[in-house]
Amino acid sequence: MQTTNPILSRIDREATARAQTGGAGFAYEEGRSAVAAAQAPAPGQAGATPRVPMFGGGLPGTSAPVTFADVMAKSGVLFVVVVLSAVVGWQLANIDGLGTIVVFVAIFATLGLGLTNAFKKVVSPPLVLAYALVSGIMLGAVSNWYNTLALSVNYEGLVLQAVLATMTTFGVMLLLYGTGIVKVNNRFMKVMIGAMAAYFVIAMASFVGAMFGVGGGWGFYGVGTLGLLLALAGVLLAAFSLMLDFEAIKQGIAMGLPERESWRLSFGLLVTIVWLYLEILRFLTLLAAGRE
Repeated sequence: MQTTNPILSRIDREATARAQTGGAGFAYEEGRSAVAAAQAPAPGQAGATPRVPMFGGGLPGTSAPVTFADVMAKSGVLFVVVVLSAVVGWQLANIDGLGTIVVFVAIFATLGLGLTNAFKKVVSPPLVLAYALVSGIMLGAVSNWYNTLALSVNYEGLVLQAVLATMTTFGVMLLLYGTGIVKVNNRFMKVMIGAMAAYFVIAMASFVGAMFGVGGGWGFYGVGTLGLLLALAGVLLAAFSLMLDFEAIKQGIAMGLPERESWRLSFGLLVTIVWLYLEILRFLTLLAAGRE
C-alpha cells in the first residue's frame, strides 16, 4: 500500500525493498546491526570500540522497533508545540505592520522545513520540532487573519469551530479506519491519488486566477456555489488522506522500523492535520461570506 503523504512514502519504499529481498529491508538491516553489536567485544576488551548512545535510546543500530505508543507520544509533543506557538503567532498578527510579515515568513519557513524533513534520509527530531514551531506560528497568524475577516461579516467563533471540526474529523477518520468500515486498498489509493492530482492542478490555477482578482481575490474558491464545492472537496481530500497515513503507520510498525522513525511518522500526521485545518478554515469562511 502506498501513501500520498510524501513524508510517509519512505515506508512504502522500505516495504518494497523488503519484499524484493525476501525480507531484507529496513528492519532486517537493523536486526543484522543488533546481532553484530551483541557479538562485538565488550567495552574494555581488546578490539572494543566506544558505544555512543543515540537519540531515542539504545546503541547504534540497535534501537527498539517503533510502536503505536511511540507515534502517539511524539504526536502529543508536536501538538503541544503547535498550540503554544499558535498563540504566539496570533499575538504577533495583532501588531500593526507586523501581521502580514509574520504570515509570509511563517508560510515560507513552514514550507522550507516541511520539504527538508520530507526528503531528509535520516530523520532529525530537532528539525521536526522546528517545523511544529513555525507551522504553529503560521497557523496562529493565519487564523487571526481569518477571524478578522469573519468578524467583518458578523460571523463569530470561526477559529474555534475550525479547531473542533478538525479534531472531530480526525476522530471520525480514525474510527472508520480502525473498524474497517472504509477499506484502504489499492483501489482506494488510486482514486485518492487521481483526485488529489486534479485538486492540486485546480488549486494552482485558482491561485493564478486570484492574482488577477478572480472570485474577489479567492480565485475559483470565491466563485459562488462552485467555490464552496471546491473548498469542500479540499476538506474531504485532506480528511481521507489521514486514512492513508494511518495505513502507512500500521505498515511501518509491522515492518519493525526503528523507534526514531516515530518522529517521521508523527511529522507526517502533523502535515496532513495542518492541511485539513486550513481547508476547514477556508470552507467555513467562504460559507460565512456567502450568507451576506
